[in-house]
Amino acid sequence: MIRVRKPAEPPQILRTQGVQARRAFSTAYSRAARSYERGTRSFESDSDLYGHETVKQALIQAQHGKCAFCESRFTHIDFGDVEHFRPKAGWRQEEGEPLHRPGYYWLAYEWANLFVSCTLCNQQFKRNLFPLGTPAKRARSHKNDVTEEDPLLLDPAADDPEASISFREEVPYAVGGNARGETTLRILGLRREPLAEQRRDRLGYVKALRSLVLMGGPEAAKAQDLLQRMQQDSAQYAAMTRAFLRGS
Repeated sequence: MIRVRKPAEPPQILRTQGVQARRAFSTAYSRAARSYERGTRSFESDSDLYGHETVKQALIQAQHGKCAFCESRFTHIDFGDVEHFRPKAGWRQEEGEPLHRPGYYWLAYEWANLFVSCTLCNQQFKRNLFPLGTPAKRARSHKNDVTEEDPLLLDPAADDPEASISFREEVPYAVGGNARGETTLRILGLRREPLAEQRRDRLGYVKALRSLVLMGGPEAAKAQDLLQRMQQDSAQYAAMTRAFLRGS
């Protein structure tokens, strides 16, 4: 997981139709707050809007074609999901809890709340989970300020994930045992074996290239160039590669 640097300016459709839709949601909630909290009414967000091709492509470009969470390239095998960091329809503090509604409806079309993720990270692991260190601080409506929350999930656009998560070989761990790193690893399933297998393959290439560099000879310069590319944000599993080379 690495820092995601999205353009400051949202795609036009979010600045126009997205703003209008947020205003409509906020007005509807203010008129019937209890109905939305009880679940007798619900917000129907428009996937054609938050998942519009211009939005998705802007996110894919900012994330170098990788999942915002596991850093796997997926665009050649999967459409991917436009994922809401703060769940739009309902949230859970812990696995197994009932779904609390109405969710962060007012952020359904908010650029800062959107990422592209692989379907595994989004649909099998994160889903509606959004734990806070202090649940009493949770924003329950558009009238609350989400910056007062203390989320336990690392936000790839607002946080530097590499300060909280590092790697021993292909295995990620929470730096200093910090709670946000550990919670992020657990909830997003970033220790899952199929993902570890992909990282091991990648690490094998990194080790081979490093050996060529250390041996010197005619291939050393080319190997060094490849290692540099494998550490760039655009490279798959860059966080693991950087962590390994820092320690080697």
